[in-house]
Amino acid sequence: MHNSHIPPEVVERVTRRRGRAHIHDDLAPARTALLVVDMQNAFMPGPLAHAPCAMAPEIAPAINALAGVVRATGGLVVWIQTACTDGDRIAWSIAHDMVRPERAQMRFRALERGSEGYALSPLMDARADDLFVEKRRYSAFIQGSSDLDAILRAKGIDSVLVTGTVTNVCCESTARDAMMLNYKVVMVSDCNAADNDEEHNASLRAIYLTFGDVMESGMVADALRKRRA
Repeated sequence: MHNSHIPPEVVERVTRRRGRAHIHDDLAPARTALLVVDMQNAFMPGPLAHAPCAMAPEIAPAINALAGVVRATGGLVVWIQTACTDGDRIAWSIAHDMVRPERAQMRFRALERGSEGYALSPLMDARADDLFVEKRRYSAFIQGSSDLDAILRAKGIDSVLVTGTVTNVCCESTARDAMMLNYKVVMVSDCNAADNDEEHNASLRAIYLTFGDVMESGMVADALRKRRA
Protein backbone atom coordinates (compact mmCIF):
# COMPACT_ATOMS: atom_id res chain seq x y z
CA MET A 1 0.00 0.00 0.00
CA HIS A 2 1.06 3.59 -0.49
CA ASN A 3 2.38 5.56 2.44
CA SER A 4 -0.40 8.12 2.12
CA HIS A 5 0.44 11.38 3.82
CA ILE A 6 -0.91 14.92 3.88
CA PRO A 7 1.45 17.26 5.76
CA PRO A 8 0.15 18.68 9.07
CA GLU A 9 0.57 22.23 7.80
CA VAL A 10 -1.76 21.44 4.89
CA VAL A 11 -4.34 19.95 7.27
CA GLU A 12 -4.04 23.07 9.42
CA ARG A 13 -4.61 25.37 6.45
CA VAL A 14 -7.65 23.41 5.32
CA THR A 15 -9.10 23.20 8.83
CA ARG A 16 -8.66 26.92 9.37
CA ARG A 17 -10.44 27.69 6.11
CA ARG A 18 -13.25 25.11 6.32
CA GLY A 19 -13.82 24.89 10.07
CA ARG A 20 -12.98 21.20 10.37
CA ALA A 21 -10.45 18.74 8.98
CA HIS A 22 -12.97 16.63 7.06
CA ILE A 23 -15.68 18.65 5.39
CA HIS A 24 -17.47 15.62 3.92
CA ASP A 25 -17.61 13.33 6.95
CA ASP A 26 -21.40 13.77 6.95
CA LEU A 27 -22.15 11.86 3.73
CA ALA A 28 -25.73 10.70 3.19
CA PRO A 29 -25.29 6.99 2.34
CA ALA A 30 -28.25 6.74 -0.05
CA ARG A 31 -26.92 9.72 -2.05
CA THR A 32 -23.36 8.42 -2.22
CA ALA A 33 -21.70 6.57 -5.10
CA LEU A 34 -18.44 4.66 -4.96
CA LEU A 35 -16.62 5.25 -8.25
CA VAL A 36 -14.08 2.55 -9.06
CA VAL A 37 -11.89 3.89 -11.85
CA ASP A 38 -9.98 1.73 -14.33
CA MET A 39 -9.38 -1.39 -12.24
CA GLN A 40 -9.03 -3.22 -15.54
CA ASN A 41 -6.57 -5.85 -16.70
CA ALA A 42 -4.95 -3.24 -18.95
CA PHE A 43 -3.70 -1.39 -15.89
CA MET A 44 -2.74 -4.40 -13.77
CA PRO A 45 0.71 -6.01 -13.82
CA GLY A 46 0.59 -8.86 -16.31
CA PRO A 47 0.64 -9.72 -20.02
CA LEU A 48 -2.57 -7.82 -20.81
CA ALA A 49 -1.32 -4.49 -19.49
CA HIS A 50 -0.25 -1.55 -21.61
CA ALA A 51 0.32 0.72 -18.58
CA PRO A 52 0.66 -1.50 -15.50
CA CYS A 53 0.47 0.07 -12.06
CA ALA A 54 2.29 -2.19 -9.61
CA MET A 55 0.30 -0.88 -6.65
CA ALA A 56 -3.13 -1.45 -8.25
CA PRO A 57 -3.59 -5.07 -7.08
CA GLU A 58 -2.72 -3.99 -3.53
CA ILE A 59 -5.76 -1.69 -3.26
CA ALA A 60 -8.27 -4.25 -4.55
CA PRO A 61 -9.19 -5.70 -1.10
CA ALA A 62 -9.84 -2.24 0.36
CA ILE A 63 -12.01 -1.25 -2.62
CA ASN A 64 -14.00 -4.47 -2.39
CA ALA A 65 -14.54 -3.99 1.34
CA LEU A 66 -15.70 -0.40 0.86
CA ALA A 67 -18.01 -1.50 -1.97
CA GLY A 68 -19.65 -3.90 0.46
CA VAL A 69 -20.26 -1.10 2.95
CA VAL A 70 -21.64 1.23 0.26
CA ARG A 71 -24.09 -1.45 -0.90
CA ALA A 72 -25.14 -2.31 2.65
CA THR A 73 -25.83 1.32 3.55
CA GLY A 74 -27.92 2.02 0.45
CA GLY A 75 -25.39 3.63 -1.85
CA LEU A 76 -24.34 2.91 -5.41
CA VAL A 77 -21.21 1.13 -6.68
CA VAL A 78 -20.06 2.19 -10.14
CA TRP A 79 -17.33 0.38 -12.08
CA ILE A 80 -15.77 2.72 -14.63
CA GLN A 81 -13.87 1.21 -17.54
CA THR A 82 -11.78 3.04 -20.11
CA ALA A 83 -12.29 2.16 -23.77
CA CYS A 84 -10.29 3.23 -26.82
CA THR A 85 -12.26 3.43 -30.05
CA ASP A 86 -11.29 4.29 -33.62
CA GLY A 87 -13.01 7.64 -33.18
CA ASP A 88 -10.59 8.56 -30.40
CA ARG A 89 -7.70 8.51 -32.86
CA ILE A 90 -9.17 11.73 -34.26
CA ALA A 91 -11.25 13.15 -31.40
CA TRP A 92 -8.43 12.77 -28.86
CA SER A 93 -5.46 12.79 -31.21
CA ILE A 94 -3.34 15.06 -29.01
CA ALA A 95 -3.20 12.51 -26.19
CA HIS A 96 -2.12 9.74 -28.51
CA ASP A 97 0.40 11.94 -30.31
CA MET A 98 2.13 12.63 -27.00
CA VAL A 99 3.54 9.09 -26.84
CA ARG A 100 5.50 6.94 -29.28
CA PRO A 101 3.29 5.44 -32.03
CA GLU A 102 3.89 1.88 -30.85
CA ARG A 103 2.79 2.78 -27.33
CA ALA A 104 -0.36 4.49 -28.59
CA GLN A 105 -1.17 1.41 -30.65
CA MET A 106 -0.61 -0.78 -27.60
CA ARG A 107 -3.16 1.31 -25.68
CA PHE A 108 -5.75 0.90 -28.44
CA ARG A 109 -5.26 -2.86 -28.47
CA ALA A 110 -5.33 -3.22 -24.68
CA LEU A 111 -8.45 -1.10 -24.21
CA GLU A 112 -10.52 -2.27 -27.15
CA ARG A 113 -14.10 -2.70 -26.02
CA GLY A 114 -14.76 -6.33 -25.11
CA SER A 115 -11.09 -7.32 -24.99
CA GLU A 116 -9.40 -9.06 -22.07
CA GLY A 117 -7.50 -5.88 -21.28
CA TYR A 118 -10.74 -3.89 -21.17
CA ALA A 119 -12.29 -6.33 -18.68
CA LEU A 120 -12.27 -5.65 -14.96
CA SER A 121 -9.53 -7.43 -13.07
CA PRO A 122 -10.68 -10.72 -11.53
CA LEU A 123 -9.49 -9.27 -8.22
CA MET A 124 -12.50 -6.97 -8.20
CA ASP A 125 -15.77 -8.02 -6.56
CA ALA A 126 -18.19 -6.53 -9.07
CA ARG A 127 -21.85 -7.51 -8.63
CA ALA A 128 -24.65 -7.75 -11.16
CA ASP A 129 -26.62 -5.02 -9.37
CA ASP A 130 -23.76 -2.54 -9.59
CA LEU A 131 -23.48 -0.06 -12.43
CA PHE A 132 -20.92 -0.30 -15.22
CA VAL A 133 -19.95 2.86 -17.10
CA GLU A 134 -17.55 3.23 -20.01
CA LYS A 135 -15.40 6.34 -20.34
CA ARG A 136 -13.26 7.57 -23.21
CA ARG A 137 -11.11 10.24 -21.49
CA TYR A 138 -9.11 10.37 -18.29
CA SER A 139 -12.00 12.04 -16.47
CA ALA A 140 -15.30 10.19 -16.40
CA PHE A 141 -17.16 13.50 -16.09
CA ILE A 142 -15.70 15.66 -18.83
CA GLN A 143 -17.95 16.32 -21.83
CA GLY A 144 -17.83 13.50 -24.35
CA SER A 145 -16.30 10.96 -21.98
CA SER A 146 -19.33 9.14 -20.56
CA ASP A 147 -22.91 9.51 -19.39
CA LEU A 148 -21.89 9.15 -15.73
CA ASP A 149 -23.16 12.58 -14.66
CA ALA A 150 -26.63 11.97 -16.10
CA ILE A 151 -26.81 8.52 -14.49
CA LEU A 152 -25.84 9.78 -11.04
CA ARG A 153 -28.20 12.74 -11.14
CA ALA A 154 -31.11 10.51 -12.19
CA LYS A 155 -30.43 8.35 -9.13
CA GLY A 156 -30.22 11.29 -6.73
CA ILE A 157 -26.50 10.98 -6.10
CA ASP A 158 -24.76 14.10 -4.78
CA SER A 159 -21.55 12.64 -3.33
CA VAL A 160 -18.81 10.49 -4.87
CA LEU A 161 -16.05 8.39 -3.37
CA VAL A 162 -13.21 8.21 -5.88
CA THR A 163 -11.08 5.06 -5.96
CA GLY A 164 -8.99 3.17 -8.51
CA THR A 165 -5.93 3.83 -10.65
CA VAL A 166 -3.99 5.86 -11.26
CA THR A 167 -4.38 8.39 -8.47
CA ASN A 168 -2.85 11.34 -10.28
CA VAL A 169 -4.37 10.82 -13.73
CA CYS A 170 -7.83 9.30 -14.18
CA CYS A 171 -8.80 9.37 -10.50
CA GLU A 172 -7.71 12.97 -9.91
CA SER A 173 -9.21 14.12 -13.22
CA THR A 174 -12.52 12.49 -12.33
CA ALA A 175 -12.47 13.96 -8.81
CA ARG A 176 -11.75 17.50 -9.99
CA ASP A 177 -14.49 17.45 -12.60
CA ALA A 178 -16.97 15.95 -10.15
CA MET A 179 -16.46 18.88 -7.79
CA MET A 180 -16.85 21.31 -10.71
CA LEU A 181 -20.21 19.66 -11.39
CA ASN A 182 -21.24 20.26 -7.76
CA TYR A 183 -20.71 16.80 -6.27
CA LYS A 184 -19.20 16.32 -2.85
CA VAL A 185 -15.90 14.54 -3.53
CA VAL A 186 -13.88 12.23 -1.32
CA MET A 187 -10.63 10.68 -2.52
CA VAL A 188 -10.19 7.44 -0.58
CA SER A 189 -6.47 7.39 0.19
CA ASP A 190 -5.93 3.64 0.60
CA CYS A 191 -8.17 2.83 -2.38
CA ASN A 192 -6.13 4.77 -4.94
CA ALA A 193 -2.95 3.56 -6.63
CA ALA A 194 -0.21 5.44 -8.48
CA ASP A 195 3.27 4.63 -9.76
CA ASN A 196 4.90 5.95 -6.59
CA ASP A 197 4.15 7.57 -3.23
CA GLU A 198 5.25 11.02 -4.37
CA GLU A 199 2.75 11.24 -7.23
CA HIS A 200 0.01 9.62 -5.13
CA ASN A 201 0.44 12.08 -2.28
CA ALA A 202 0.75 15.13 -4.52
CA SER A 203 -2.64 14.26 -5.98
CA LEU A 204 -4.22 13.75 -2.56
CA ARG A 205 -2.89 17.12 -1.39
CA ALA A 206 -4.28 18.89 -4.46
CA ILE A 207 -7.73 17.45 -3.94
CA TYR A 208 -7.71 18.08 -0.19
CA LEU A 209 -6.60 21.69 -0.55
CA THR A 210 -9.28 22.76 -3.01
CA PHE A 211 -11.52 20.14 -4.57
CA GLY A 212 -12.87 17.96 -1.78
CA ASP A 213 -11.87 15.71 1.06
CA VAL A 214 -9.42 12.86 1.59
CA MET A 215 -10.15 9.97 3.96
CA GLU A 216 -8.98 6.42 4.35
CA SER A 217 -11.52 3.67 3.70
CA GLY A 218 -12.14 2.81 7.35
CA MET A 219 -13.14 6.39 8.13
CA VAL A 220 -15.44 6.50 5.12
CA ALA A 221 -17.05 3.20 6.13
CA ASP A 222 -17.63 4.44 9.68
CA ALA A 223 -19.19 7.67 8.40
CA LEU A 224 -21.58 5.76 6.13
CA ARG A 225 -22.62 3.29 8.83
CA LYS A 226 -23.16 6.10 11.32
CA ARG A 227 -25.56 7.92 9.03
CA ARG A 228 -27.31 4.93 7.53
CA ALA A 229 -31.04 5.63 7.16
